[in-house]
Amino acid sequence: MEYNSQRETLLLPQYGRILQGMVEYCCNLDDRDQRQACAEAIVAVMAILNPDVKKQANYHIKLWQQLAIISNYKLDIDYPVEISTQQELAEKPKRVPYPTHSIRQRHYGYITEAMLNHLQQMEPSAEREELVAVVANTMKRDLYNWNYNAMDDNKVRTDIAGYTNGNVELSSDIKLTAMNGPRASEESTKKKRKKK
Repeated sequence: MEYNSQRETLLLPQYGRILQGMVEYCCNLDDRDQRQACAEAIVAVMAILNPDVKKQANYHIKLWQQLAIISNYKLDIDYPVEISTQQELAEKPKRVPYPTHSIRQRHYGYITEAMLNHLQQMEPSAEREELVAVVANTMKRDLYNWNYNAMDDNKVRTDIAGYTNGNVELSSDIKLTAMNGPRASEESTKKKRKKK
């Protein structure tokens, strides 16, 4: 009895050993026209075996590329699409640089700090006051998500003044949005459990 572990390794296991056998048969055909017809039939079978591939744009390119991989690039036919070489597929992509920014307080994040720097450079106006209110509400939400016990309108006011060296201040007329989210309900649920 022959076990799969003793057989040749499948290059693309999702298509199975039978399809790999079909590709090997196709590679051994002497007539080029027969090989071409056989390869086209194999690609049609691959589309049936892997129906999800049809949801992708230009799926036929992927199927022909997979046929080349299964044949270990030994199938000598006229491919209807451009096939990537083994070396191109084996190349590692270039490393994407990760943006690193020094952040004073991580719970606010880089974007909030950038908005505060922008506000500091703006001339005093009604638009700037509106933007200050938006940024302050964002900061309050960030505090709420980070540690809802530390959430306080006065802390937000102090942090805005600290980030902008006192150049931008949150007016006392502006009321920040109340945070009545799931955290408050979680707290009340915990209290009820303790009473029982």
